[in-house]
Amino acid sequence: MSRTRHSKITLSKVLLFIAFIDTFYNQISSSRGSSSSSSSSNSDSNSNNAQFAGTTTTTTTKNNYFFVCDAFTLSMGLLKVGVPQPWDKSKKNLRYVRKAGVKQFISQYHRVKDFKGDELLWGDEIEYGIFHLDKEKKEIRLSLRAKEVMEKLNDKEKAHMHHVEGCNWVPEYGSWMIEATPKRPYSGYAIDLLRVERNMRLRRRRLLTELNENEIAPTVATFPLLGALGDDGTVPESKVGGPKTESEYIGDDIINPHPRFGTLTQNIRKRRGEKVNIRVPLFRDVNTPEFASYPPIGSSGGSCPSNSLQVWRYGKGDESMAQYGRENVVVGCSSVPSEDGDGLVTLQKWLVDVRCEGCRGLYYRSEPGVIVPDADWPRNGDVVVGSEIQDIPGWIRLQNGYYLPIMSDDGGITFLRKVSTSIHSSNTEKRKLGSSTPLFRSQQLKPPETNGQQINGEEYPAASLAALLENKLTLPPAAKTKNGVVKQKQNVRPAIHMDAMAFGMGCCCLQVTFQAKDVDESRFMYDQLAVVAPIMMALTASTPILKGRLADTDCRWGIISESVDDRTPGERGLEDKEDPAVAGKGKRRIYKSRYDCISAYIYQGVDQYDSKNMKNRVLNMYNDIPLPIDEESYRELRDAGVDPALSQHIAHLFIRDPLVIFDGAVEEVDNETQTEHFESIQSTNWQTVRWKPPPPRNNPNDPHIGWRTEFRSMEMQITDFENAAFSVFIVLLTRVILSFDLNLYIPLSRVDANMQRAHSRNAAAKGKFFFRRHMAPLEEGDNGYGVKYTSMFARVVAKTQSHSDLSDLNSISTNSTSVSDEANSDEVSCQRKRAPVAAGCDEENSFEEMTMKEIMTGKGDYFPGLIPLVRAYLDYINCDDVAYAKISKYLDFIEQRSIGALVTPATWLRNFVRDHPSYKGDSVVSHEIAYDLMMACKDIGEGKRHEPELLGDFIIDPISTKGAYDVKLEGKRIKNDHLFELLSRYTQRESFSGNFQTDEIIM
Repeated sequence: MSRTRHSKITLSKVLLFIAFIDTFYNQISSSRGSSSSSSSSNSDSNSNNAQFAGTTTTTTTKNNYFFVCDAFTLSMGLLKVGVPQPWDKSKKNLRYVRKAGVKQFISQYHRVKDFKGDELLWGDEIEYGIFHLDKEKKEIRLSLRAKEVMEKLNDKEKAHMHHVEGCNWVPEYGSWMIEATPKRPYSGYAIDLLRVERNMRLRRRRLLTELNENEIAPTVATFPLLGALGDDGTVPESKVGGPKTESEYIGDDIINPHPRFGTLTQNIRKRRGEKVNIRVPLFRDVNTPEFASYPPIGSSGGSCPSNSLQVWRYGKGDESMAQYGRENVVVGCSSVPSEDGDGLVTLQKWLVDVRCEGCRGLYYRSEPGVIVPDADWPRNGDVVVGSEIQDIPGWIRLQNGYYLPIMSDDGGITFLRKVSTSIHSSNTEKRKLGSSTPLFRSQQLKPPETNGQQINGEEYPAASLAALLENKLTLPPAAKTKNGVVKQKQNVRPAIHMDAMAFGMGCCCLQVTFQAKDVDESRFMYDQLAVVAPIMMALTASTPILKGRLADTDCRWGIISESVDDRTPGERGLEDKEDPAVAGKGKRRIYKSRYDCISAYIYQGVDQYDSKNMKNRVLNMYNDIPLPIDEESYRELRDAGVDPALSQHIAHLFIRDPLVIFDGAVEEVDNETQTEHFESIQSTNWQTVRWKPPPPRNNPNDPHIGWRTEFRSMEMQITDFENAAFSVFIVLLTRVILSFDLNLYIPLSRVDANMQRAHSRNAAAKGKFFFRRHMAPLEEGDNGYGVKYTSMFARVVAKTQSHSDLSDLNSISTNSTSVSDEANSDEVSCQRKRAPVAAGCDEENSFEEMTMKEIMTGKGDYFPGLIPLVRAYLDYINCDDVAYAKISKYLDFIEQRSIGALVTPATWLRNFVRDHPSYKGDSVVSHEIAYDLMMACKDIGEGKRHEPELLGDFIIDPISTKGAYDVKLEGKRIKNDHLFELLSRYTQRESFSGNFQTDEIIM
């Protein structure tokens, strides 16, 4: 498809951004130009940073090419050489390591917080599994040779360091797994996007050179028979069970022999107090025996009706486990569109109601008992948002990071009353910020015509007020059984049960890490990418088979989440005794596994509210879920000058314990110059997005590494073309967000809901996801639906359709008091700074449910879609034709998948199994089916087999071991026997025999 044709297709949706960006850069060009010209005297190695006007770069291109080694190869944490302490011994050091980790972060943060002007550098991580084939029996097993293969590959890399393009091979969790990254990072130039697929193909090619004839390494998310083969599941054979896993399905020998991985496995189990409990809904087919007693559901298959998506609420199954056992799981079947908020916990709302003579409200507290005499303290009638602190009874921690007491010290006067989540949350502080942000309101309560009471200056009838001031959650009516016994309605389904970390960490995935310009940009991108993470996971779904069974889910994330869930029973909300040695004494309520979605946005922003009382609070209005933090760590971080939003992020990480502590590396670690203890906790908080501070430089020759953001949700694809397409798309999306000044914020509770929906079978084609309606800055007075003004996109569409002159588009932004192109000296617009506080608009209607097609290609005249915006960006930067042609293919492919023209790998894999001649309709993946499936994946990945359902018209060029490494022009003498063998080949040629008639060749 030609470039011109794409422009025509998306013209009505992208013209605004072309005009808007032209306006933006024209208005700042004068201030930028002088700074840029003054930077032109920099050396060539720094010339790429001239675009960051007025900044002094701390990096060089040469050194940054070493960035990849540290930035991308430690996905499983720090592979330290040493002896890990057993859990009982390490418990004595847990508190020290937690406290030291916070100190190390503070020390390093103050050293690097002013780093500015770093260029975009980025890289990807791909994980491979090696499988052993028995071709005669058509059986497939794990090959536990990863360590041997990795060492040989790295030796070859050293021998070919002269080559600019190379690979870096590192260990992964399983003894059959290897992770690979590019040897040097990709730069921020469009032409470097062509390197991505090329390097991925090089990695596959080089890996093939070290595989035995009976081994394959397709890029798939899981080994389909993991845990289903007993003692016969690996080569060499490994016995089921062992002291590390105590598993009923897999053996300890499948874990990477590095001591870190086995210790992680064992300590997660010991801290939890029991084996991990993974239960994934089983796919329902026509002959699935577990569903024999279930009523028929028609011809759609699976566990839900054809008009519904099944929602697996991973990590929240303790109650159902106790009630229904490990072979079942409670799920939801949500009709689309629907509100599937079950299982999601949001912050509570509280009415400030101090009933004493002369009392008008409450002062904020910076910590329990410490009053902050700010002028904008909440008055009686204000409704604040927060959650009770389990560690400190009688107090709530507010959304803004401050604290309030629920009642007086003697308990005689109640200060705060719980109210329904349907009430509008508003107070003086929010009015000052410019938005009431009613994130939880289900509908607007209108002022009555009769007498009533006032809340926030509006009058409500006494009956409505009583309904709002409820002191407990009102549950829906319970269902009665035939015997009249009241029973809560449950949607119980058979489950695939797994019991070890390997089932989760044995999954392979695709991850991308970006270096940001500075700390603020890295934090902003962390927030924005967190919103995109569930969408991209659904679009790349590739995990429909687990333990030899078809699952009724498509993604790996919840499996990993439950496989590393080390929360004690008390932390999961169950009865449990205290353990003083562990964080929070093992009783602090923690709502998520340490492998889950993020729990807080971290960008602070807001230049215009830089007064002292605003700097001391969390300003992001979209943090609407409970955020347990370590209060002691939070106070230490705040006292050290770390802003509230970042302090609560770090303090939230440190509600977890370190899982691996090495002998001789506890108090021996220097807290002022090292970050080992910080990283031991940071690297084992596996979230959809990870914020990564620059590591320490131990000597002047160490490379400079900047602030980074890691995008972690995408699933592994079968071909390098697919993996490259999604990697390139994500990096371009980050440029679109920054350049077009987009705002993707939605409440975090909706991000969590999206993550649950993304696991659903065929979610990319059938699902709906919460997404922001207006990614461009909203104008003042907008209620989210464009009622008070015509949206910016709609104006462009109207002008395009009426063939009006587009020259006055400059007025689209400049005529508004809220939409401004004003930027500070770091080229950060005021719009970005204001995004976390939702200034000037009604955020209640700022998001809606959209299909994948709508998110990616656009909806109506107000939402342009992510793919058209990327195309607009490429036009704006005048992307060269060579790069544009390749990128356009990637965008075409992603668009076809998003609209349902192409299926996800998960759908293709499930269809392959169900269409296999030996499949019995029982949801069982046999040895023969698994063998044929993995061989098909291998052939697709190597370009030997084309699947139109998966790839459409996109053809994969064949890959072989040829060209894996450069061939050296040797000058050594060849031995005679080898020489005669070579020459004999040519004597058989007709041209040779025609020129020589003798029977001998005399040398």
